Amino acid sequence: MKTYIYKLLVLCAVALLAVSCEETAELTTLQEVSFTSTVEASTKTIVISDDNSSEPVVALSWPAVAYPIEAPVTYALQFDIPADITGEKAWSKATRIVVGEDVLSKSLLGVELNKIAILLGLPVDAAGKIAVRVESYMDHTAYSEPIILTVTPYEAKPSGQIIMPGSYQGWNVDTAALFAPISVGIYQGYVSIPVGAGLGFKLNQERNWAQFYGAGASNQDLKNMSDTDFQMPGAGSYQMTVNLKTLKWNAVPYSWGIVGDATAGSWDTSTPMNYDHVSKTWKVTADLKPGNVKFRLNNSWTINYGAKNNDEGIMYLDNSGAHYVGEAGKYEITFTINDVNPALNGYPATGTYTVKKI
Repeated sequence: MKTYIYKLLVLCAVALLAVSCEETAELTTLQEVSFTSTVEASTKTIVISDDNSSEPVVALSWPAVAYPIEAPVTYALQFDIPADITGEKAWSKATRIVVGEDVLSKSLLGVELNKIAILLGLPVDAAGKIAVRVESYMDHTAYSEPIILTVTPYEAKPSGQIIMPGSYQGWNVDTAALFAPISVGIYQGYVSIPVGAGLGFKLNQERNWAQFYGAGASNQDLKNMSDTDFQMPGAGSYQMTVNLKTLKWNAVPYSWGIVGDATAGSWDTSTPMNYDHVSKTWKVTADLKPGNVKFRLNNSWTINYGAKNNDEGIMYLDNSGAHYVGEAGKYEITFTINDVNPALNGYPATGTYTVKKI
């Protein structure tokens, strides 16, 4: 009896395996399928700008592809430049967006199409061509015929701000340092941490506490509404960069200083200045003797400014001149310069300064 039951179980398993193999064979040997008509676009000429970046700029639709069995069909869109959609490597550089199962349309926001156009190498503020086709997939892939869109991408203008309340200024969001946008989602500015001040701070997008970032997995990670304070490396002046795309921040030592035979360090060692983030001015109070004063960055001659005379109140990039101090005493010195994103913009030709005896 046991032998009979065992044989019966074996026969059933073999039968089930055969059915499974038959179903698998059916799925992997499906007949050829195709799109019955072309992709439709609500418009084929799109000019993208700040005005429509957050709005739908084109709607694409296509017919359903009929496969021989009933199962979900996954659709995706492929975008490429017309020169790359023929030959052995056709569509190999395409940007692909999955639309979903049994979804037969897709609207693209201006910002989405703009990103695709930039990735494909279209120049900004100039009309370029983009080929679009639809991909369908069940157990094998079918493609629609491509259509051509004429797209004018643009360079998105940076906006917004980052506020840095912290121990260095009493946690007052109204007077905290402000970082300006240097590109979309990236902000840069300067801050000085006094000796003896606390090192904790937060990062806010407005001058209030409705929303803020604190430390996440590490001190450099931004986590929304985290109670853990970020920590500065120590006292000193820094160039701060906050990236909301990567949710990271960093601080690089950065300080303008005075140098010259009127200063304590003469021509060899700069006297560092502190950044006043309220007036956006570098300041120092120092004892000077008769002689010359120039300004240089990070105690190096790589970036330095000199005056043509004592009357203009202007310092010039890489100028050999200097401000002359005729009388020894205690002076308040200021230097104001537009040095936001110097890595991209370079350093400006001039900055303004004052040397005032107190």
